[in-house]
Amino acid sequence: MKKPLLLALSTALVAITAPALSQDQASSATSPAATGAESYGRWGFDLAGMDRSVKPGDDWFRFVNGTWVDKTQIPADRSSYGAFAVLRDLSEQRLRVLISGYNATDAAHPDRMKAAILYSGFMDEAAAEKRDAAPLTERLKPVRAAASKTDVAALMGRAVGGFGASFFGPGVNDDAKRPDIYALYLRQSGLGLGDRELYLDAKFQPQVARYRQYVAQLLGMAGWADPAKAADAVVAMETKLAQAHWTRAQSRDRDKTYNLTTLAELKTQAPGFPWDAFWQAAGVAKAERAIVAQNTAFPGIAKVFADTDLDTLKAWEAFHVTDDVAPLLSKRFVDAQFEFRSKFLNGQPQQRERWKRAVAFTENAVGEGIGRDYVALYFPPESKAKMDRLVGNLRVALAGRINGLAWMSPATKQQAQEKLKGFSVKIGYPDKWRDYSALQIVPGDVVGNAERAQRFEWDYRRKRMGGPVDKAEWGMTPQTVNAYYNSVKNEIVFPAAILQPPFFDPKADDAVNYGGIGGVIGHEISHGFDDQGRKSDGQGILRDWWTAEDATKFEAQAVRLGGQYEAYSFDGLPGVHINGRASMGENIGDLGGVLIALDAYHASLGGKKAAVIDGFTGDQRFFLGWGQVWRTLFRNEALRQQLVGDPHSPGQIRAVNPLRNVDAWYAAWKITPDQKQYLPPAERVRIW
Repeated sequence: MKKPLLLALSTALVAITAPALSQDQASSATSPAATGAESYGRWGFDLAGMDRSVKPGDDWFRFVNGTWVDKTQIPADRSSYGAFAVLRDLSEQRLRVLISGYNATDAAHPDRMKAAILYSGFMDEAAAEKRDAAPLTERLKPVRAAASKTDVAALMGRAVGGFGASFFGPGVNDDAKRPDIYALYLRQSGLGLGDRELYLDAKFQPQVARYRQYVAQLLGMAGWADPAKAADAVVAMETKLAQAHWTRAQSRDRDKTYNLTTLAELKTQAPGFPWDAFWQAAGVAKAERAIVAQNTAFPGIAKVFADTDLDTLKAWEAFHVTDDVAPLLSKRFVDAQFEFRSKFLNGQPQQRERWKRAVAFTENAVGEGIGRDYVALYFPPESKAKMDRLVGNLRVALAGRINGLAWMSPATKQQAQEKLKGFSVKIGYPDKWRDYSALQIVPGDVVGNAERAQRFEWDYRRKRMGGPVDKAEWGMTPQTVNAYYNSVKNEIVFPAAILQPPFFDPKADDAVNYGGIGGVIGHEISHGFDDQGRKSDGQGILRDWWTAEDATKFEAQAVRLGGQYEAYSFDGLPGVHINGRASMGENIGDLGGVLIALDAYHASLGGKKAAVIDGFTGDQRFFLGWGQVWRTLFRNEALRQQLVGDPHSPGQIRAVNPLRNVDAWYAAWKITPDQKQYLPPAERVRIW
């Protein structure tokens, strides 16, 4: 799979206090341009965005968001747009103001200084044009010099902490069966198009053909000999890799992807690949064991390596190095990558402005360093306090639902309650921040800075192998518009940037907040009990704590839910559907999230009847809040990519399909059997 420019951010080496912003910085960061959060009506819902000519049970998404859909255009520099994108734009604007106010010589605040150097370096377009291909030429020298397949394996190992790619993707994470220890993981990798289906399904041949052109184009720009012939060989080789790879659905199975293997055993199980050179170059040779994910794919992947000639392997690595470095080079390289990866694959008409790319580049390198300042300005204490109460109410609601499950035995219920008690919650920002003191940032060296940031991140991770897990660590920065559940830590995490309208507004109607952020909280909690999260216990240990009969009942309901999602079709994308198995965890999370949040909302009323506001009951406002956060528009190309490679169902489906299984939705809106999205009670899925 195509890796991001830098490895995912992690957090927290030392606990420090965020330095205070200067008066000028604070005033500019809180200016209207920087803080302009979108308004969602007087009680948290956008009434003007509805289409009341549509019956709620005929097209719920249109009923809630139809006028917004009609009046909204996807920005030219985006492939999709919706509630998440609005907040990402806001976060991006705020970060721009912050970073622009930093001083590149401010040694008293080293994180700010590094951010300023990174940002200004990326913004210097004239310097990038002057450098042109020089930084790439330097980084292709080791590829050109590779004299053997052992040399290529070493290049793959070094690419983990730099530019390029590998057939095998190492990582260091909490051991799923020993959650207090960091372990070395190894997964299948190497596909420039990201997913095996794109190579193997005939309907995606136009994408493969255009990819072949792109490989040839970049190799030509890199000065590679006979780039068209090399591109044919590279794509043919990646197609063989795709044939060896597991499917996305198979790769989700946490039981089948936990295969503890010694490095010595791996050489026997997957011969034909120079493992020792790979381990040494990746800096993990001291590890005795690795947890191999797609273990039965590894022999086939190694065979592809063994059967491929040296020139093709070198051309493949050269292409991936060029593809990685291209966004940091002159306009001709930037444009080439944009035309394929953004415009062709995702339908995005225009390149994002340079400052937006500069913000992303800077964030990838020193995200938590900027995050300290972000939360000081944009995350008020009352938001954290109200979120604490919301999460507490949802935990109580789930406990009640577990006790009331008719299909689950007392033995499994007891284990489920123990797991729920073990949940930890992180809200807003980490208690201790990442230490970037060892990261060297050099003025004017954009490509080198990206490479050093990649190496810094990988070194940080690999050096923890076998050591104790840092329970305080975050997997997202505070300015990230997202949330997550970590099954091994058994924790739910909500960064500050998502705790804003339309998801959450301390001043909004409680029903809308419960339908918005409450549903998101419930979604993340439900991940602990989805088809894969349920496999870990309250201590985060991967083990089977279910009775066999309960597991069978759960699986039957999950399969029925998957069938509902697979039945949807999409205009302009014939034959492309949601993969019910690959998206199963997210779909279960949505269904559980709505049910838990609704119970929590009812409990929050304290026995009182909810007020009617603008003609809407409390339950109606709850469901409107849920539908509003999933307002989404896609370009067809981006929707195709989402359906093929993303575990989340499209927003327009997330807005309605969970509700079709919720009895209270039907009651709230008086939805009758003659309406198109009606499901008979017997066909509604009952899980949590």
